[in-house]
Amino acid sequence: MKKMGITAFGFVVSLAVLGHVFAAEFSADMTNKADGQTMQSKIYMKNNKFRMEPKGEKAYSIVQMDKKVMWVIMPEEKAYMEMKSDQLQQVSGEKMKGEVGRKYLSSETVNGFPTKKFEVTIKDGEISDKAYQWIATDLNFPIKIAALDGSWSTEYKNIKVDGQPDSLFEIPAGYEKMAMPAMPGMGPGPGVPPGTKRGK
Repeated sequence: MKKMGITAFGFVVSLAVLGHVFAAEFSADMTNKADGQTMQSKIYMKNNKFRMEPKGEKAYSIVQMDKKVMWVIMPEEKAYMEMKSDQLQQVSGEKMKGEVGRKYLSSETVNGFPTKKFEVTIKDGEISDKAYQWIATDLNFPIKIAALDGSWSTEYKNIKVDGQPDSLFEIPAGYEKMAMPAMPGMGPGPGVPPGTKRGK
């Protein structure tokens, strides 16, 4: 199993959606595009928790932002890995983590949901980046985020608003904890999918 692949993927996607209070419970198909590659997952949201099941992988990730923890669940091994980070935290409202500027552009319908489109400036240390963000007004959630130049994007489709059971966001009973492998970096920055090149 690709332990590092699923770990890095889960962390980067958590960065792409963190910074929002999840007002609604829903499931959706999520698509990440970067550097000519496409990564698809099933995602479940509830309050400040989400579960992500990458297509073609048997392992999946659970993030509980109020606890600042991410678990990588490995059903075949009946095991899980845990990562805690201060980067896994929420900021109330529409604001993204690391955001230093926001400009409203227009109202648009995206995948059947009314949204407000913004141009957002994000800063991580000395590195800054800009992205378009479409906030679904019914969900108070960014159902699409994309680089201004189109080089990367994260989008949610087939969104089904419905209650999600608490058990989806917990470690299965009887699973053994394994050590998390060392990661050389924690991803390219808030809201940016894997492989994205960022300029100053």
